[in-house]
Amino acid sequence: MPISDLKSHFTQGGTAINGWCAVPSPVTAEIIGRAGFDMVTVDLQHGLIDYQMALTMCQVLQGLPAPVIARVPWNDPGIVMKCLDAGFAGVICPMVNTADDARRLVQSARYAPLGGRSFGPTRANLVHGPGYAKGANASVLVLAMIETREALQNLDAILAVEGIDGVYVGPSDLGLSLGHEPTLEPTAPEVLAAITDIVTRTRAADRIAGVHTGSPGMIGRMLGQGFHFASLLTDMRIFTSAVGSQLAAARNGDFKAVQGY
Repeated sequence: MPISDLKSHFTQGGTAINGWCAVPSPVTAEIIGRAGFDMVTVDLQHGLIDYQMALTMCQVLQGLPAPVIARVPWNDPGIVMKCLDAGFAGVICPMVNTADDARRLVQSARYAPLGGRSFGPTRANLVHGPGYAKGANASVLVLAMIETREALQNLDAILAVEGIDGVYVGPSDLGLSLGHEPTLEPTAPEVLAAITDIVTRTRAADRIAGVHTGSPGMIGRMLGQGFHFASLLTDMRIFTSAVGSQLAAARNGDFKAVQGY
């Protein structure tokens, strides 16, 4: 059954596997959207996607069953508001390290009296209906990225900010901040302990927890630890890996391993 409302789905105990779009293309977005992911994120931070392309990709993806959210490039009011006005169902914001950072995010993502989001849901009204503004504070998903030692230390204060629905763990930056190699599939005990600590404290605060992963196996482990959703790599990494493995099989004469042979 497709997810119609992410927040309700998670609060009722549901989980999700998230597809991640980093390639600036409506075609690859459609491929990800049709692959069967429970939800999809369009990445304006480390992806190669600008706002206009993100809008186009959102339009394509919203013709498919999975809810679509955006990772904004920074905690900047302009782009947060523009992504929500474009009709994205929520935002992931990078490098939220303090409660003040979280409050600034809420100011951008929530309408008054909770926040200071400027009114002008140009496309959101088309997608979500003319009553969008009245229900947006309750329906829009707002997630703060926890990816530094400072954010880890301030996690409880960040979770306590009204208007923050939950957190999203970036393992690569978190590992880097803790003095380890950046990787989407960490093995350092300190990083793994930090990830477990984040999901435990987030669950205790009755908030939503998401995490990026580097493999299908890690998806299972993270959902098993209590994360509400987990993202599988990125479209670019999946495509690069598939091309590499298919070419290697062709060069090695392993024709049975070549897709479509």
